[in-house]
Amino acid sequence: MACARRPVHINKAARSWSADRSWSAEDKSRLNRFHSQFAGGPTRLVRLADELAAEIGVKAIFIKDESTRFGLSSFKILGASWATFRALASELGLPSDAGLDALKTALESRPLTLYAATAGNHGRAVAHMASLLGVASEIHVPFGMHAPTIRGLQDEGAKVLVNAGTYDDAMHAAEAAAKLGDGLLVQDYSFDGYTEIPKWIIEGYRSMMHEIDAQLDGETANLVVTPVGVGSLAEAVVSHYKREDARTAIMTVESDTAACLYKSLRAGRSTSIQTYATIMEGLDCATLSESAWRLLQSGVDASLTISDFEAHRAVQYLQAQGISAGPCGAAPIAALRRLSADDKTSLDLDQNSVVVLLCTEGGRDYRLPMDVSWDDSVAIAQALVRIDSSNPSLGSVPGPGETEIACYIGSWLEHRNIEVHWVEPIKGRPSIVGVVRGSGGGKSIMFNGHIDTVTTIGYDHDPLGGEIRDGRLYGRGAQDMKGGLAAAMSALAAAQKENVRGDVILTGVADEEAKSIGTEQVLAAGWRADAAIVTEPTNEDIVHAHKGFIWLKVQIHGLAAHGSMALVGVDAITKAGYFLVELDRYSQNLSRGYDDPVLAPSVHASIIRGGEEESSYPALCTILVERRTIAGETATSITAQFQDMLDHLAKTVKDFRGDVRVTFERPAFSIDQDHPFPRAAGKAVSQVLGREAKFVKGPFWTDCALLAEKGIPVLLWGPKGDGLHGKEEWVDVASLQRVAAGLNKIVRDFCS
Repeated sequence: MACARRPVHINKAARSWSADRSWSAEDKSRLNRFHSQFAGGPTRLVRLADELAAEIGVKAIFIKDESTRFGLSSFKILGASWATFRALASELGLPSDAGLDALKTALESRPLTLYAATAGNHGRAVAHMASLLGVASEIHVPFGMHAPTIRGLQDEGAKVLVNAGTYDDAMHAAEAAAKLGDGLLVQDYSFDGYTEIPKWIIEGYRSMMHEIDAQLDGETANLVVTPVGVGSLAEAVVSHYKREDARTAIMTVESDTAACLYKSLRAGRSTSIQTYATIMEGLDCATLSESAWRLLQSGVDASLTISDFEAHRAVQYLQAQGISAGPCGAAPIAALRRLSADDKTSLDLDQNSVVVLLCTEGGRDYRLPMDVSWDDSVAIAQALVRIDSSNPSLGSVPGPGETEIACYIGSWLEHRNIEVHWVEPIKGRPSIVGVVRGSGGGKSIMFNGHIDTVTTIGYDHDPLGGEIRDGRLYGRGAQDMKGGLAAAMSALAAAQKENVRGDVILTGVADEEAKSIGTEQVLAAGWRADAAIVTEPTNEDIVHAHKGFIWLKVQIHGLAAHGSMALVGVDAITKAGYFLVELDRYSQNLSRGYDDPVLAPSVHASIIRGGEEESSYPALCTILVERRTIAGETATSITAQFQDMLDHLAKTVKDFRGDVRVTFERPAFSIDQDHPFPRAAGKAVSQVLGREAKFVKGPFWTDCALLAEKGIPVLLWGPKGDGLHGKEEWVDVASLQRVAAGLNKIVRDFCS
């Protein structure tokens, strides 16, 4: 079954709306004369294969190929060149029909710097103009920009500054730098007090539309499809085609994860959004240009979004047609292919229609994206396993962390138009929240799952393979706990289609394998529910209680001295041996009186450090201890037990001195099986498993304890598997599917 994806936004009023056309024949001629100074001339308009037109149900589909424009691989030079020329000519007192050579000569006595922010192509166009004119350029880019894109900017001679944040942050940085330096901000984005240069950029883009009109040779474009970033190109398209003597429909396409126009149109106001990483870098914009919004709100007939995977498939299609396109340029193909029959009717598309697609950039390197259309828990689990999300605070080699997997989950949610929230108080350690809002009046439920794993180092075979063999899905995190997380995502997608009354919330959290900062931060952000399930692996048993833990640092003190001075030195390491013997005795006593020693409190020494060199008595020996706790035990009571041990040794062992302090703690968790939520969950699980659900207690710790601390009734339930933190890890495929079905059943029963 296809996923319930984000719908196409249709604006029927745009069909009869006209833009104010303050654009004369002289304006057009002057622009064309300016652009004729650049080598290359008009770009080609290619008629795509008739098979595609037949697939869509139209007469013909043309694509404006901007893969090579004036020696660059994007249309952006059309606007950047015209706006740079107009601004500098005005400042230097040159006539509007002066040539580039005259401007370059005038700049020899007036050196300056061109500034811009970019997701790639606009910045390269500005830097190229700076190079042509013999002036400097400084280009600000967002964090995480693809390295080849940065090299392209540097190849034009630009100074590239990488911002710590988003494209919007880079834009603010470029604006501030231009004000401080002796230069000119050339930005395709209008805001309060900055409108003239964006207006000239949009004028420059209209050269493309003039060429299309001539190249269609008497045909009329019934639909033009344009990508949207900050909206300047779309503004030029609407300005050109929305006139009283034409009825051309305009459709815009954006990335699922950077849908600032789409969401603004749905909201009825310009809205800044949270964006996620996308291979459509030129569209990765969170806020629309002010002037663009005013026009697009009225003039865009249809707005939709596509996934990175769909853009990638469109790139492959165009390559087969002999057109080298990047993901932004191929996006209109993907947009056209996702129109339903009703969408085409709304746009008046039929077998007599001519469609023009704007391919805005040439081919370039990008990371290969994964499909986000899967609703099936097994396919989702495979995708998650293939992302390395090993925890950066664990292992001999720090892992990459949770950013990539959070971006994937965010993309998966956005593709379905599910409400998304990004929680990242600590840079590089994000958690992600997805919410399917209920119709009202029902109880809410939260599915919690961690998105980090332990290290992939030491894993046998391919830790990121995600292969299925003999009914088992293999890879690091398959069981702990990407399988359970995938089951929760599948249940969330099912809830979206079932229109339950209560909210269903997914929290994909960071760092559970270390200190669980992710769940802490999600709770600190205010997320709550009437009940919760943590989908850690439990072999399909329902865990209603588990241990907590306390980490303690025990320091045994000696006296440093030369190794030959036995009467002076006190050996902290040998004194620590007395403590370790006492700790072993303490450990044995802890398990007495418990029928199941696995569920008894326990203790072990984790790390021991001491000494500086062979020829000295060590002054300090540090022992890190983990104490697993049960309900009722506290850090205060545990610390007192350790202090009693140290006090006893101080009285019975000569020169013994030691101290203890707690470095970290997590509480134990327990919920009564007779509580209404465990009863309801147990009933649903029993029906799915075909047997009575088994309630058990666990020796481990999970984020259940943090949720319970906030008053949320919570249980632990997840699939079968093996190899947690081991050399080979797997989750049982059939079990994974049963858990997804069980979570869906719990949603239907509890939230309705």
